[in-house]
Amino acid sequence: MLNLETAEMINKKNSLTMPLLLLGCFLSMQSAQAIDTPYIPLTDFGDNPGALTSSYLPVMQGSNASLTGDLSLVVLLHGCIQDGVELANKSGLTSLAIANQFAVLVPQQSYDNNVKGCFNWFASQDTQIDSGEMLSIKNMIVTTQEKLGAKHVYVIGLSAGGAMASAAMVNYPNLFQSGAVIAGLPYPCADNLIKAISCMKQGPAQSVEELAQFAKAIHPKQTRWPSLSVWTGDSDNVVSANNAKMLASQWQVLTQSNAKPTVTNESGYSISRWKDHQNNTFIELVTINNFGHGIAINPDIKHGGEQSDFLLKAPISSVNEVIKFWGFN
Repeated sequence: MLNLETAEMINKKNSLTMPLLLLGCFLSMQSAQAIDTPYIPLTDFGDNPGALTSSYLPVMQGSNASLTGDLSLVVLLHGCIQDGVELANKSGLTSLAIANQFAVLVPQQSYDNNVKGCFNWFASQDTQIDSGEMLSIKNMIVTTQEKLGAKHVYVIGLSAGGAMASAAMVNYPNLFQSGAVIAGLPYPCADNLIKAISCMKQGPAQSVEELAQFAKAIHPKQTRWPSLSVWTGDSDNVVSANNAKMLASQWQVLTQSNAKPTVTNESGYSISRWKDHQNNTFIELVTINNFGHGIAINPDIKHGGEQSDFLLKAPISSVNEVIKFWGFN
């Protein structure tokens, strides 16, 4: 944990230094040069009140892939002190995109905005609809959609990025086909330091019904919500696994999926699945045994990812399974 007495000299955005330093430990990962992959800077995407940057991977011709159906775009929201493109490469997302011919958009946080390079998931001015970082991310997505002709958009977020993914799906449910939140939190969970720390350690102060009602109040006429894959480790001591359970339950209420999930126990993990009225799995909660804070990778399988800080070896690969849930392979 960093010394909080240095905070006043570091933070450059809206006097949120203490939250930035504490919550920057969300992912205490060393930054590294991104692997050389054909990501292209996205420079012209309209209003950028969050002062974010981004890059995207257009559809690449994979040797085992054929372009069929409508083009899809996957948005990756990184964790703290992470290079988003590096995360895409090491998690297996880049190679999966090339193999399955979908595009990837990677919004990138700045250290000028947050001392630990975290998306400001705990600041209401950056998470409310059409405000701050949330509006920047939305404008990036819409611009990339138009540039590439992508019809379907998916979002996946890790840790602080997972919390922002939750907020994005609540704010813009019609923008996303489906989403995945890994080691993240439901929205709204916090709008200040005290609530943020409490939420990370214990889960939301709100009830499941209150979380769902918040989303319904933003979109009172909304009948369709994105499907959702939620991931947690039962030994995560940074973000309590209760957050994943509450997020899945919030989505169950919003989508009116079956109240009782079916639970499958596998070697090293379990999956709870909620079905919609057509008997399709609409929500899944993956809980990995003896697993800490990070994204699951399995280097023993194709596109399974590369072990690194907060990319943790497991019997299952998060990104592989998420894109299966989304119907890519």
